[in-house]
Amino acid sequence: MNSQPSKWSLSKINRALRDGSLTSVELVQDCINNLRPELSAYREWTPEKAIIQAQAADNALAQAKDSGTLQGIPISVKDLYGVDGTQTYAGSPTPMPSPWQSEGDLIKALRQQHAVFTGKTHTVEFAFGGVGINSHWGTPQNPWDKHHHRAPGGSSSGAGVSLCEGSALVALGSDTAGSVRIPASVTGNVGLKTSYGRWPVTGVFPLSPTLDTTGILTRTVEDAVVAFSAIDPHQRSFGPRLARQVAQCQPSDFVIGIGERSLWEGCDPGICETVDNAINELSQAGVRAIEATLPEVTPAIELLKIGSVAAAEIDEMLEATAPGSRDTLDPLVSSRIKEGGSISASEYLRRRRELRSLSRTANARFEDCQVIVSPTVAITPPKVSDVQTIETYRPKNLGMLRNTCGANYLSLCAITIPIGLDNAGMPVGLQLMAKHNHDESLLAIASCMEKILGSGASRLNC
Repeated sequence: MNSQPSKWSLSKINRALRDGSLTSVELVQDCINNLRPELSAYREWTPEKAIIQAQAADNALAQAKDSGTLQGIPISVKDLYGVDGTQTYAGSPTPMPSPWQSEGDLIKALRQQHAVFTGKTHTVEFAFGGVGINSHWGTPQNPWDKHHHRAPGGSSSGAGVSLCEGSALVALGSDTAGSVRIPASVTGNVGLKTSYGRWPVTGVFPLSPTLDTTGILTRTVEDAVVAFSAIDPHQRSFGPRLARQVAQCQPSDFVIGIGERSLWEGCDPGICETVDNAINELSQAGVRAIEATLPEVTPAIELLKIGSVAAAEIDEMLEATAPGSRDTLDPLVSSRIKEGGSISASEYLRRRRELRSLSRTANARFEDCQVIVSPTVAITPPKVSDVQTIETYRPKNLGMLRNTCGANYLSLCAITIPIGLDNAGMPVGLQLMAKHNHDESLLAIASCMEKILGSGASRLNC
């Protein structure tokens, strides 16, 4: 077997799979060997199925059938997605009804590429939380704290952990208020929130049809470009074209906005300082930084505090499709869902109208800069033992979601890249937000930044 191919970039793996110096079976076996059960990334770990899928990927390549750049690549899947041969629990103690057990367009497209699914990663119950807690199945352990069980970020709580341990090289998540970017940030990975409506959400249990997006976590921006090109319906027919275009981006090609001050205030020690240091490095390399405000973030955060529309929508969804699940809800989740279900129709419509209005004005704020940057997560991920009651959980949940919710509520695309450690020794992410449907430009800018700053592995000394 090649020496730990699971540590290679996706581009290098792709070349090796195609020149015959590596097989998908070898790669997947290496990832299987990397599993650390004590971290509990997966609700359902399926190594036997993964080997069978890897053999199919190898057989297709042996017959000169190149199905795409994720062929033979191990991918973990958040337990909201329907995947044949597994059950979807959506973080609940019981399986979801049959509509949510079927594969949707995104999973079907990956199957057609002969991607390899390593299993179902843990999620917060019904994806409704940013800390990553789940009392039914247990909470994955953030591998960056070797002494305490610290939160992995939510709601895609097992996704970042699966990348850290090396059991998967790409992780599928969903992002309604930050659920891809938060776990990516606090585990030292890259997380991409795609533009609303850009990627299909069929076959994914919905938290909020108004806000839900599917997205990916990867180890590097370079890997994110490869995965995005293979998954995105607008890009996958063009092969490596996007990677070539992204590689041409130079520091002088874009301007970054320092961001709305509400995204910088009240951060835990070491977070703002780490982001400031990264921005200074970018400026020294020729990236122009300007003061750019995004005042719509403040009312977006106020909407977060009252549940936006997500609480009302998941309350109705459960009542209509899985009413029995309401009786077993985790108290940390049920209290917020009940509040959402109690609002009037006029209040729900008012919130919808406010979201549309904020989105229109926010997307007009990018005339002088291509991205607005900020810390991704404002607080150090808490110890699980410190968030066991509603009273202790709620402020930490708000702290985890505060900086990320804006991209969802304002209909922006966003990415987080790892840039260092806070004073507690936990990873810090730099968030970039861009206009709706400017995903390719966002990836190009993030890629250019990664070349300047270095990958997460180099900056975090891992």
